[in-house]
Amino acid sequence: MNSKPLKKDLNHQDFIKMPSLKTNLLLGFLLIFSALQGQMKSTNADSSFDNLFYVRAAQQYQYMVDKGNDSQHVLERLADAYYFNTDMENAVKWYGKLFSKYEKEVTKEYAFRYVHALKGTGKYDLAKALMKIYEKKIDTTTFEVAQLQNNDFSLDEIMDKQPQFFVSNLAINSEVADFGPAFYKDKIVFASSRDSLVFETRVYHWNRQPYLDLFMADTIELGSDLTEVLPFSEILNTRYHEAGVAFGPEGNTVYFTRNNYTNRDLQRDEEGTNHLKMYKSELRGGEWTEAEELPFNSENYSVGQPALSPDGRFLFFVSDMPGSIGGTDIFMLEIMEDGTYSQPMNLGPQINTSGREMFPYITEEKMYFASDGHLGLGGLDVFESDLSADGFGPVMNLGSPLNSKKDDFAYIVKESANRGYFSSNRDGGKGDDDVYSFQRLEEPCIQTVKGTVVRKANAQPIVDGNVALYDGEGALLGKTTTDPYGAFRFDMELECELEYLIKIDKEGFLPNEEKFTTTDVKDFENNVPLEITKELNKLIVEENGVLKIKIDNIYFNLNKADIRPDAAQELNKIVEVMKEYPKMVIKIEAHTDSRGSDGYNERLSDRRAKSTADYIISQGIEADRIQSAIGYGEQVLLNECKNGVRCSNEKHDVNRRSEFIIVKLDL
Repeated sequence: MNSKPLKKDLNHQDFIKMPSLKTNLLLGFLLIFSALQGQMKSTNADSSFDNLFYVRAAQQYQYMVDKGNDSQHVLERLADAYYFNTDMENAVKWYGKLFSKYEKEVTKEYAFRYVHALKGTGKYDLAKALMKIYEKKIDTTTFEVAQLQNNDFSLDEIMDKQPQFFVSNLAINSEVADFGPAFYKDKIVFASSRDSLVFETRVYHWNRQPYLDLFMADTIELGSDLTEVLPFSEILNTRYHEAGVAFGPEGNTVYFTRNNYTNRDLQRDEEGTNHLKMYKSELRGGEWTEAEELPFNSENYSVGQPALSPDGRFLFFVSDMPGSIGGTDIFMLEIMEDGTYSQPMNLGPQINTSGREMFPYITEEKMYFASDGHLGLGGLDVFESDLSADGFGPVMNLGSPLNSKKDDFAYIVKESANRGYFSSNRDGGKGDDDVYSFQRLEEPCIQTVKGTVVRKANAQPIVDGNVALYDGEGALLGKTTTDPYGAFRFDMELECELEYLIKIDKEGFLPNEEKFTTTDVKDFENNVPLEITKELNKLIVEENGVLKIKIDNIYFNLNKADIRPDAAQELNKIVEVMKEYPKMVIKIEAHTDSRGSDGYNERLSDRRAKSTADYIISQGIEADRIQSAIGYGEQVLLNECKNGVRCSNEKHDVNRRSEFIIVKLDL
């Protein structure tokens, strides 16, 4: 097996444009550039950056900043140089300075990179806050901020998710890159740069590691460690990169990714770019045939990271071909009975984002893939989506500890055993990227109990309703109140197939309750209606042919117009009646007694009428439903206690009142 030609003494170098080996080759498919030795000599920081020498560029931009040049361009390039080299600590530092000085000028791309770098350093709270602050700069239809806008606790949910995995680093990992495992009969095939541990070999200029080959290892037990690592095939391994492999159901067909390497030479497009292509080989007489290109490859874009459906009928892969939504998308096609291929089809925005989707893996029930466009913990995260006749289900993050703040990807699993492998460059590994084994634990019956409390009459939300959750035996499990949108939520571990009870009450409404039974459906979500009490309805009265909302008098402190707590309690009844009848329009009249000057009383009552209106509006009633709020002072007295007439305090109090006259009432 060791007689294959050594990879050395070649006269070109490659430059890759992304932070880590698998993200490029592996095919992040952000283009591999080749040039003759010495052709891309950097003369300044911009030249170094454009030629993808990010370490050198960072040093040069840092020198410029130290000399006083902290222009927007220099700070952007300095932060990007660290970002593209996965030095997220320094990226955060310089993106922070960029945003501090040029907040109004930076684009949505930089807002996204800043947020992503923060997550990559574990600063989740700050990342979440910045998503809110810079939401106008981030494309809310495609980036993660849209999910945080719709669900403020979604990032917290991922971080607090019940651990589902037991993860182990494998002994077979080397000091260099090892990643991208695939099941092959009773073995595992993966990509590695480990030739440097055995041979004096040519290295890949961008990261100073040998080019990738495919290797094979025996499995002691599914999901356990691997032993006896050997090159997979002298025929398929070349002097350039091979990685991203998938096998047909019988193990006699292999699809894999390679540099566009034909007739022992790298092929390039008109701009000198060497793209990635997908190849196929068949096992005949115990040997793999020479690899053949797949017909949908191109000189102008990259194709790779194959995955096959369990029956071998459908081929999934990653590409940046025309029609892609983001940096790299997942596509699929059908393999016909005669061996030809249907047209590739983009999986669409349910799966693909304007970020990068990579490393698909298909089982009978699910598709697993890596992404940095869906909401995650930093870098690439692993996600799953249920398969059905209607397409793909919601995309779910697999959570920690499988996902980390670094890159986690290339997940493969035998679902019947809940065991498998994935790759990661997380802290604590042996090399660049390592292969990890995992055991997926039995998932507890965790219910998200949530709903909305609404008015029975018109389905408007009820704020500050009291919500209690009980088990089937009547034991109280938790209490909460509804938010400004009438919503409530409980997060807790509930036993499966048991009955639970929600009880809801609020002053002015008849209490209600609703039972539900835990199933494999994760969410209990429903609108719970409450009916207004007869007492609240009785507040609508008719006096002298005029409809009014009649409440107890509201009182103000001497010479003041501020709403006191006891007055607020009465005014809340007005609010509830108006919410029950959403087309009701009222006018507010405030009156005083005759004590004090006429002008003073009129001004004071007018202030109190407007303060009353402001309070009602602050509780969610539209301003245009209050036709007017006017103070009349002592102009409209209800008894004889006018100026110059001696009356008791009780008689004067009759005239001190606020009236809520119904102008319009459409039931």
